[in-house]
Amino acid sequence: MNENQRLSTSTYAKSTSGRTNLASCVVATVFLLAITAAAVAVYFFVFKPKQPVIAVNAVQFPTFSISNGTVNFEFFQYLTVKNPNRDEFSHYDSSLQLVYSGQPVGLVFIPAGRIGGGGSQKISAKFDLQKYPLASPTRAAIGESSDGVPVGGFAADGTPMEIETRMKLVGKVRVLKVFMHRVISGVKCEVMIEPTRGTVLGVRC
Repeated sequence: MNENQRLSTSTYAKSTSGRTNLASCVVATVFLLAITAAAVAVYFFVFKPKQPVIAVNAVQFPTFSISNGTVNFEFFQYLTVKNPNRDEFSHYDSSLQLVYSGQPVGLVFIPAGRIGGGGSQKISAKFDLQKYPLASPTRAAIGESSDGVPVGGFAADGTPMEIETRMKLVGKVRVLKVFMHRVISGVKCEVMIEPTRGTVLGVRC
């Protein structure tokens, strides 16, 4: 074999080796991309953290009174929180806010807790409101003038008093026993009250 033949054979071998290495890299890259795509799909469809489900069981006003243009009441809200995830849900920094006539009237914090995978937990929140000024429509409904002086009984149209509750549940879910993900859930309810006796007429969440 002469010198030219040896050079030609060597060049061909290097070219073939280069193409083989390139093909191997392409196959490896495609394989890694496929594994990554499969992992992402499994995460989003199987292990992606889901928001806790909050159900309002009852709303109560053990005490309720209106006098001199102000309202006083004790409020309880009972809820059930279900954890739809496979792993434990730890909640903290959660709260219940009351809103009346479009204005926030107070905030109470809910104690931290843990809910196992697929489990549920009953939660109650208590709120005391004292001497909060009534909105004009409610004053008219109970027959009070703007200065709080009674001028009659309950209005003929039966206009109810409306209070809004806003609960926010904040926590973390551990995925695959390793990764922690922050989740937030909430529920807002409109509570209709008969303003002369404090009877709950309806709750819409």
